[in-house]
Amino acid sequence: MQKDLGDYRKSYEKSALLEGSISDNPMELFQKWFYETEASDGVDEPNAMTVSTIGLDGYPKSRVVLLKKFTHEGFIFYTNYHSEKGRAIAANPNVCVSFFWPNMERQIIIKGKAEKIAENLSDGYFESRPEGSKLGALVSEQSSVIPSREALENTLKNLENEYENKEILRPDYWGGYIVKPQSIEFWQGRPNRLHDRIRYSLVDNLDWKMERLAP
Repeated sequence: MQKDLGDYRKSYEKSALLEGSISDNPMELFQKWFYETEASDGVDEPNAMTVSTIGLDGYPKSRVVLLKKFTHEGFIFYTNYHSEKGRAIAANPNVCVSFFWPNMERQIIIKGKAEKIAENLSDGYFESRPEGSKLGALVSEQSSVIPSREALENTLKNLENEYENKEILRPDYWGGYIVKPQSIEFWQGRPNRLHDRIRYSLVDNLDWKMERLAP
């Protein structure tokens, strides 16, 4: 089975990324791009991001998770600390995070270090989740092999009965990570594949160095 995709072509012409019109701080540019994408109504989940880790088997692995908060310090998401990604981060906190917003002809690639956020912050976010999502965190031994879908749903039913009219507390194996960026690259599609690529790199004095990369 084969399919030639060589004729899939698109001309990128929606915008430009020029040094004279952007902030010296990449987090400010990220916020601007995020809000523009959010307002465009062309992406169902603008906060969907790909997190790539180096697994315990030595292979890189990427998966899509949801960004839940961004600050001047970095990008926060939540997961099971015992999951495959959690174990990978524990062994090697160097990760890559990327966003692709095709309707805006933009992508962002972030290299950084992931670390657990404070427990009280994870508690606060867990408390804000719907009850079904809270129970989902208890049901799933994320990334482990399970016998069937039915077994998963039966576990959920049992927990629904157990926690009826009871407070559901955050399990200690579930919580947030913040990815603190070391470099952030902004990519804007341009005609003739001469795309704009601007990379910000963190330097010792906590300032950012801006460089243009060849497309």
